[in-house]
Amino acid sequence: MSLPGRSSVEFVLTADEREQLVRWSQGASRLAVRARIVLRCAEPDVVYARVADDLGVSAMTVGKWRKRFSESRLEGLADTDRPGRPKAGLSLSDLEREQLTRWARRAKSSQALALRSRIVLACAEDTSNKRVADRLGTSVSTVARWRRRFVELRLEGLADELRPGRPPSILLDRVEEVVVATLETSPRDATHWSRASMAERTGLSKSTIGRIWRQFDLKPHVQDTFKLSADPQFVEKVVDVVGLYHHPPEKAVVLCVDEKSQVQALDRTQPVLPMMPGMPERRTHDYQRHGVTSLFAAFDIEDGSVISSLHRRHRAVEFKKFLVKIDKAVPAELDVHLICDNYATHKTPAIRAWLGRHPRFHVHFTPTGSSWINQVERWFGHLTDKLIRRGTHRSVQALEADIRAWIQTWNEDPKPFTWTKSADEILNSLSKYIARISGAGH
Repeated sequence: MSLPGRSSVEFVLTADEREQLVRWSQGASRLAVRARIVLRCAEPDVVYARVADDLGVSAMTVGKWRKRFSESRLEGLADTDRPGRPKAGLSLSDLEREQLTRWARRAKSSQALALRSRIVLACAEDTSNKRVADRLGTSVSTVARWRRRFVELRLEGLADELRPGRPPSILLDRVEEVVVATLETSPRDATHWSRASMAERTGLSKSTIGRIWRQFDLKPHVQDTFKLSADPQFVEKVVDVVGLYHHPPEKAVVLCVDEKSQVQALDRTQPVLPMMPGMPERRTHDYQRHGVTSLFAAFDIEDGSVISSLHRRHRAVEFKKFLVKIDKAVPAELDVHLICDNYATHKTPAIRAWLGRHPRFHVHFTPTGSSWINQVERWFGHLTDKLIRRGTHRSVQALEADIRAWIQTWNEDPKPFTWTKSADEILNSLSKYIARISGAGH
């Protein structure tokens, strides 16, 4: 029996169809509801209204899916693409795809621009706004809007449009006045401007001065240091040392060698108070000095391991002993390239004679005043930050024991440094800096 006014479409399920429908009917998806409708409709003397009441759907829904199954069997229960607003075709050129990929991945891109770029890239592969929205975790309307904007305006359409707002209260000439005064003048009673003194000079508020300085990245209170090497062979030495970093010779080991002299064994005059919740570690500003030691270190640029030696004095004699230790530590079949600074103890007649008797040793000197190019200096920075600066030692022996233990721990899991800049990039950067500071204002 069926509803009056509606023709009944009879069908019989095969064993395979019944098995598949039973599997689909498990769950609460739309496909599960349709499968349960068909299973009920396959029963004899089915009544649409009763099936609809039992399954919590309308009688019209029961009749729709019974008819769809009769016409197309199992395939008729699947969702079909629904007609909707026609979408504009979206195809990308190679340059557009490259630019969109760069915007989507670049760390400095705004989150809005990165999302829009990912939307357009996805739309170029998929015509369904809904699938793109689900994949990117955004709304269908957002996908449709940026698809349409890109088709109309291409890459320019992804940028934010200018929005109307309150006209600026500070005109450009006042901004220029603040910037020029900050860069080219100084107050009568100080070496640099503060927000308060610049506000008093210009008549603007301190917060306005702060906003202008932030916009132009001006920090009058910050001072940094620099040192330009006066070495006449600066270019040759930079090319030599950086070349070793990027292209180390075969059957050789490259060691960055230097000394950390005058390492002090310091103890605070009163016990250090440990860190507590809401309170940092505290220590007295004054200290007792119990002597000094010098650390000789050779940093292997290949694997980051360190050959080290501690001596109480810092002379050519100690440096020669350290060279002997390196000679014993490095396999005899390998050449040894040492990167050193221009310290006098590295060039004494005794050192030159020793190097002459050991032809596998090759010394490369860094430019004068350019310790930054020696990788062992970065390793000394790690040692200082993690052990020496906040360490307390009541004797030189205790200091040396801690240094040896720290180096042993480092060598258990050494970490080499990656030198990224080429010699040309270093020299070009230095050339631009010299040109900037060589104007009339300097």
